[in-house]
Amino acid sequence: MPIPDYQSLMLPVLRLAAEGEKRVADVEDRIADDLGLTAEEREELLPSGRQRVLHNRIHWAKFYMSKAGLIASPARGRFVATEAGRALLAQNPERVDVKLLLKRPEFRDFYKSSNTAGTDTDSSRGETEGRDLDSASVTPEEQIEAAYQAVVAALRADLLDRIGQNSPAFFEGLIVDLLVAMGYGGSHKSAAAQLGRSGDGGVDGVVNEDRLGLDRVYVQAKRYAATNSIGRPDVQAFVGSLVGLGATKGVFVTTSTFSPQARDFVKHLSQRVILIDGRQLADLMIEHGVGVRVSRAIEFKRLDEDFFAEE
Repeated sequence: MPIPDYQSLMLPVLRLAAEGEKRVADVEDRIADDLGLTAEEREELLPSGRQRVLHNRIHWAKFYMSKAGLIASPARGRFVATEAGRALLAQNPERVDVKLLLKRPEFRDFYKSSNTAGTDTDSSRGETEGRDLDSASVTPEEQIEAAYQAVVAALRADLLDRIGQNSPAFFEGLIVDLLVAMGYGGSHKSAAAQLGRSGDGGVDGVVNEDRLGLDRVYVQAKRYAATNSIGRPDVQAFVGSLVGLGATKGVFVTTSTFSPQARDFVKHLSQRVILIDGRQLADLMIEHGVGVRVSRAIEFKRLDEDFFAEE
């Protein structure tokens, strides 16, 4: 089953906290068992790959309830239900969520201050609260992740569009820049000399895999429109060229896509052939800083538990 949003996890977390002091890891296992989550669902990560989704949502459920005075932290890494939390449970609520927490003055003050920063008028505060309440099924970190992915998707599309507007020679230079940025080719000069040569039987160029030139990677690059998918025949011709050259490694790069048949074909080869489509190409450019630059860096900080730990 899908992992519940953090608001749906508030009531289960509060009930477990009412049993006595708990750690997030203990609560996480209990809730996962009660929900019948699979091993894959328990290990599902946020898009950043830095934290499990279930752990993150339990953390935010606990955090928000602590701001409402329903949960307290008696010791480092532990939490327990307060008298207010137990009193709420005694009322047998069907659900604990942000709407319910907003009835508590301490949480309302916290929620308004955290969601209306930078707004000046009462009307703007009301609009902000309404939007936040509508989107409160995801944690703040998930909202950041979603916004980041939207920005990356737009940048990816812009990159491929600009590549299509430039010349084939520019595309060749871009591939050189990317390979060097990824650590191939030794130096930009030597990589350009290798890759800039005209194709040899279906191969556009060759670069050294390492700085000493102990192994070589053959490259094929096709600047196609997004609707023009690369099929198995093109990939098969490239592999045939590798065989003729006695090569064992090749990279086929395109600004479009590869057909399922083409991808399936390279899975069963004795040669190591990597297919890089337009999406992967753009992602690699973003990752290695080719054709992009940082417009703004935002740093997020967490509480340092070790700093506050007393001997």
